[in-house]
Amino acid sequence: MTDALKRLADEGVAIWLDDLSRKRITSGNLAELIDQQHVVGVTTNPSIFQKAISGGDGYEQQLTDLAARRLTVEEAVRMITTADVRDAADILRPVYDATGGQDGRVSIEVDPRLAHNTAATIAEAKQLAWLVDRPNTFIKIPATEAGLPAITEVIGLGISVNVTLIFSLERYRAVMDAFLAGLEKAKAAGLDLSKIHSVASFFVSRVDTEIDKRIDKIGTDEAKALRGKAAVANARLAYQAYEEVFSSDRWAALDRANANRQRPLWASTGVKDPAYKDTLYVVELVSPGTVNTMPEATLEAVGDHGEVRGDTVRGTYEQAKADLDALAGIGISYDEVVQVLEDEGVEKFESSWNDLLKSTEAELKRLAPSEA
Repeated sequence: MTDALKRLADEGVAIWLDDLSRKRITSGNLAELIDQQHVVGVTTNPSIFQKAISGGDGYEQQLTDLAARRLTVEEAVRMITTADVRDAADILRPVYDATGGQDGRVSIEVDPRLAHNTAATIAEAKQLAWLVDRPNTFIKIPATEAGLPAITEVIGLGISVNVTLIFSLERYRAVMDAFLAGLEKAKAAGLDLSKIHSVASFFVSRVDTEIDKRIDKIGTDEAKALRGKAAVANARLAYQAYEEVFSSDRWAALDRANANRQRPLWASTGVKDPAYKDTLYVVELVSPGTVNTMPEATLEAVGDHGEVRGDTVRGTYEQAKADLDALAGIGISYDEVVQVLEDEGVEKFESSWNDLLKSTEAELKRLAPSEA
């Protein structure tokens, strides 16, 4: 391994792992990644849990106990997922303490089937915070239109939030607005703002996947020259928006009350197209005060051959805007792309959650005690 991961951390990028399973916890692998690979946080999502639990390793005893108690499948899934998050949070607690609560965090998502229901999302976020009962947890709320008022309400209650599934610059600005409104509510309620943290998960690789598909359909040389540029450009312009919002008078008032900035988090940073460098969405998005959550393969790739060359975001905004403008020039609608991605993102997480419920239900039936 090179020291690329250390250089990345030294540039102000928090390295988080986009994966969690019970085996990773019990084998000591997570502790090893924290100790040796500069990992300072963990993110989960319904797809990750579905893969971990359907893989089965390490869940048999808990599933047996849950079957004996005849819990519903929804209750069982929450018992299993929150147990993993709680244990991972305990492993990361020293990082949380050392960074004043900024890192050392584990994220857990509200039920994705609630993505378009504000009241249910708020209720679920409160329940998850209570159920996990660890200060170093982030509750993940999707950045749907219904999610925005939920973010404000949950932050206002003093619960730390990871806002997920952000694809568009307009929606990202709405997310930051919802975050600031939440802090203002918390301040009015007399809460300690220094204890409230948040990240905004801006999705990267899926933007290239969708736009490249449209570029290939157009097929001209002019179009092909734009392959692989949209995702990085979009994320860089998100950082520009972040700099603007967190240098505003509105933020300054909260800053004086000891509030923490909502850091941009680069999500979906595994490269899907083998034509691109497998470190693309890490080394091209280096800037202070950011988080990059990586699948393990990407983490290993960066550690092995990542070329970290300092800040690759600030100073690029003009080119980034030109790249997105060029897409409009060849007939690709940015607004249409980001809406498709949001709809698909919610759908994929919902599908994974339903698969998780089905596979867990099958295990509970298999392990259920026979009637006396």
